[in-house]
Amino acid sequence: MIPQQILVGRWDDQEAVQRMFVRSGFCPSAAHRKAALFVQCLPMLPCCPEQPPQASDRLPPAESEPASWKSPHGFYVPGRIEVFGKHNDYAGGASMVAAVERGFCLLVLPRPDRQVCVADARTGEQIQFPLDPELRPQPGHWSNYPMTVARRMARNFPALQRGAHMVFASDLPPAAGMSSSSALMVAIFLALAEVNQVWSRPEFQREVHNLVDLAGYLATVENGQSFGTLVGDKGVGTFGGSEDHTAMLNCQAGYLSEYAYCPVRFLRRVRMPAGYLFALGASGVAAEKTGSAMEKYNRASGLAYRAAELWRQATGGSEPHLAAIVQSGPDAADRLRQIIRSAGLDPSETEALLKRVEQFLVENEELRPAEGDALARCDMEALGPLVDRSQKASEELLGNQVPETIRLSAIARQEGAVAACGFGAGFGGSVWALIQEKEADDFLRRWRERYLAEFPHHADRAEFFTTGAGPAAFQIVPGQ
Repeated sequence: MIPQQILVGRWDDQEAVQRMFVRSGFCPSAAHRKAALFVQCLPMLPCCPEQPPQASDRLPPAESEPASWKSPHGFYVPGRIEVFGKHNDYAGGASMVAAVERGFCLLVLPRPDRQVCVADARTGEQIQFPLDPELRPQPGHWSNYPMTVARRMARNFPALQRGAHMVFASDLPPAAGMSSSSALMVAIFLALAEVNQVWSRPEFQREVHNLVDLAGYLATVENGQSFGTLVGDKGVGTFGGSEDHTAMLNCQAGYLSEYAYCPVRFLRRVRMPAGYLFALGASGVAAEKTGSAMEKYNRASGLAYRAAELWRQATGGSEPHLAAIVQSGPDAADRLRQIIRSAGLDPSETEALLKRVEQFLVENEELRPAEGDALARCDMEALGPLVDRSQKASEELLGNQVPETIRLSAIARQEGAVAACGFGAGFGGSVWALIQEKEADDFLRRWRERYLAEFPHHADRAEFFTTGAGPAAFQIVPGQ
């Protein structure tokens, strides 16, 4: 199901891996970084033809692997930029997304038992656990993500018999709003699915027919909901939608992709304007989906669900989310506002619900379509003010911006960016800025210097880089 690229050469041949990434749509510098990450992963795998054993830092060795697995298989899963459509996905709205040219590189070999061994090549940290439907992950630690995937897979596909050795490395800034946690979960699923050939299992084929369906399913692995007959569980603790997984699995190099959600539906692709790229500024304020950050994110999604619930109680309707409510009639938005005001809630909750609904209406119904149209016709003069309004609505209505991301966006515009906006879950994280490629180096330098002059305590964590619209996830199969 997942697209495949053939590696012509060996995993320890960095130039061969780099050539494969260039063929996949990466610029040479991004391809070089990915090749280096895969080479970094290799020594932590159990003994395989490319590398002699180094006992001290290895995972437990595998026994009697199938002939087709004498060399590791690889997976690449990118992070994503939410360009337009903040917090729309779980409310049934739409967003325009792009895959960044950074992400997770993972090597996998099958095991003869049900044990799953996962290692982070950059830190040397290793975890091991069984394929077990009763796993109890540790919230707040990165092991929560692979263990949640393994637990859900063991529940949905109880005949799974093979564990795996996996080693990953990532060049995504962690907890920076580019969905590094979702990317890791997608990579773990793809590796375990390939090892066990989940693609051919009837329970999988009954519910998942294409990559759009797969994105929807993987979103429920993360948020704990069921996907058709594939029954849910606790997830990782966040109640988000499927935007991240859709972008990671379905974007195309050189294009921005627009999807609607609940369920996932493709709307259109818009070519990245010639001569432009994205500058990304990671604020250094962690946007982790844990602790207080998770509570704030879940409150934003919870307000959207609560507003829809009040509508159903008042009208007797069955509309599942805000988008369906708005589409139910020309006066639906006004009716929803009145229902919230008349619900007898605490004044602070009433205000929060009205702001959340207003932000959705501005973002999904007004700005997102206009922003996409402006980008499609390369109307940069129109695009900038539209994105400014989106940023303002995020600050004042959604309330998911922090002083650092507010200033990052403002500084980017002052330094000449066509448009700039915070993105992702928020409460920290990153800002994208659309800039001319020829000005990239000078822009990044000025953006970084001005930001760190105001927030010097973030110097160790803040990161600034450029990216084009990259390709979606793919599997890498060693050539014979």
